[in-house]
Amino acid sequence: TLHPKSVRIPGYLVDIVVVDADQTQLYGGAPVNRFISGDFTLDDSTQLTLPLNQRKLVARRALFEMRKGAVGNVGVGIADGIGLVAREEGCADDFVLTVETGPVGGITSQGVAFGANVNTRAILDMTSQFDFYHGGGLDVCYLSFAEVDQHGNVGVHKFNGKIMGTGGFIDISATSQKIIFCGTLTAGSLKTEITDGKLNILQEGRVKKFVSELPEITFSGKIALERGLDVRYITERAVFTLKQDGLHLIEIAPGVDLQRDILDKMDFSPVISPDLKLMDTRLFTDSTMGFTLPDATH
Repeated sequence: TLHPKSVRIPGYLVDIVVVDADQTQLYGGAPVNRFISGDFTLDDSTQLTLPLNQRKLVARRALFEMRKGAVGNVGVGIADGIGLVAREEGCADDFVLTVETGPVGGITSQGVAFGANVNTRAILDMTSQFDFYHGGGLDVCYLSFAEVDQHGNVGVHKFNGKIMGTGGFIDISATSQKIIFCGTLTAGSLKTEITDGKLNILQEGRVKKFVSELPEITFSGKIALERGLDVRYITERAVFTLKQDGLHLIEIAPGVDLQRDILDKMDFSPVISPDLKLMDTRLFTDSTMGFTLPDATH
């Protein structure tokens, strides 16, 4: 007889139980990983670093939007390196990063293993995690974008003639106080390198991601402005912020040409900030940045 608090599925819902001896919990037939399950933890001395490329560049710049004591969410895609970057900089314990599948804190897995963390503080069930999100518990979220239009609307569920679905994107972006969208300015065979503190575009992407109009809207810039939310769009070569008159370009990467590499690769003209700045030079170095998180009031 089971203790009633141990029951997850009442018996009247079960007709038969089938045991699959070959069933696994990980994708692609990967072996059991007891670091992901929480049985083991990685020692702080274990070296885990990302190569200096456009993914790390975006993750680094995204980390600049975090504040001490904040609770955040990170979604699948280019922003999933934030936890590793924070670990490199020694500030991973200064905030809490969650994933919709349940992990609280720790180092986010990347690629097909995304959704599982190493060194988690807790692993909640997914419904409890979303209850927390729905209740407005997130200070900041980091979500990937597929397309962005001139009004700051974001599309992720339908683009390039394909329907991908929304996942938890709407639940998370609708309740977070600060929303950081991450991606590259173009897509399709984009190749870049970072050398001598500059971003070099070796091969431009075939597809523009900043478009004049979205086929369907997943995130509404208009509603975000009405709610007074802070919205940023971070790419490998430019950073934008959302204001009442649309997207404002506020930072560009050293080594890129404003007209050729940014404006000509967008289907609309953003407002260029009179205080347009270069992205922080520390982002483009192969050593640690010496970054410390600002207090929540900054």
